[in-house]
Amino acid sequence: MRPTDLAAFLRERGVACTDAEARRVQAHVISHSRGDLATIARPVPKRMREAIDAMLDRAPLELVDRVRDDDDGFVKYLFRHPDGALTEAVRIPLHQPGRFTLCLSSQVGCAMRCVFCATGKLGLTRNLRAWEMVAAFCAVRDDLARERPDARISGAVFMGQGEPFHNYDEVIRAAQVLSDPCGGRITQEAITISTVGLVPQILRYAREGHTFRLIVSLTSAIPEKRVRLLPVAGRFAMEELVAALREVHAAIGKRVTVAWVLMGGVNHGDDEIEALRTRFADLPLRVNLIDLNRWAEDEDGMRRATDDERHELVAKLHAMGIATQRRYSGGRNKHAACGMLAAQHAESMPQPPPEAPFYGES
Repeated sequence: MRPTDLAAFLRERGVACTDAEARRVQAHVISHSRGDLATIARPVPKRMREAIDAMLDRAPLELVDRVRDDDDGFVKYLFRHPDGALTEAVRIPLHQPGRFTLCLSSQVGCAMRCVFCATGKLGLTRNLRAWEMVAAFCAVRDDLARERPDARISGAVFMGQGEPFHNYDEVIRAAQVLSDPCGGRITQEAITISTVGLVPQILRYAREGHTFRLIVSLTSAIPEKRVRLLPVAGRFAMEELVAALREVHAAIGKRVTVAWVLMGGVNHGDDEIEALRTRFADLPLRVNLIDLNRWAEDEDGMRRATDDERHELVAKLHAMGIATQRRYSGGRNKHAACGMLAAQHAESMPQPPPEAPFYGES
């Protein structure tokens, strides 16, 4: 909850609570990860403390595994939830010393079935609640504080297991808690939400006026190819997606960022350049190039693009006035691609039953 949510929750149940008291409680519990309300710096009424203890659950997630890749400093965390579900989070070092961003999961598994993603092989079990995403953040943040008291997590990205916009309301609530001064204390501009391209949710996001960063997975501008790589793309015409991105651009007034998982021999040729030129004319884009992860290299003959293939694509994009940024696939030596660590443990642990397949609605 955000402080205003907590105050309203208690007042609706007959417990007196001011917004200022709720802010002190949330800062104590979330910002400082202290569970005992009796130790709060500025005390709140005993009746309020007792009501919170009786009505709300503040249990942490169980840490099952923690794996560090010494080559790049990525740290992968595997959590078990109360129902036995497994999800992952990845602590990513930034260029600024002592600063990290955290990659968070939004679902247990994923229903999108993207051919290059390990999580897609797991299928969808269920959505995560906002509290579970915030609890993962708190667990990683506290682990970092024990390891390096001078360091901090200054950013968060919803790019782990799952499709964030398939779990829209809970992801937005988690992002709001993480950006709250009494919550995660991360600026909204440092929180990124990724989507495979669910058009209704993209439009909703733009119209609600959120200021979190949005990244839309494109990977191919050719409709037939994109459907092969991202099957859910078949639910929405390319023209619908482009129109939604134009609305995002109008709402934020900045370049629209799209993600492009680069695959050798697949999506870096002149046909892609021409499709981008034709379909995205006059729409300012930034393309985040992402290397194919090691897991996917073994599937269906897919391979990572060579340096020459990448450089050629970048040069052509720049010639069109499209900005690019390369996103490195960290933790490759320690199964840090989303879904890989969970898949290793899933066979030996009971999992909750899967949900129904996804057919394109929120």
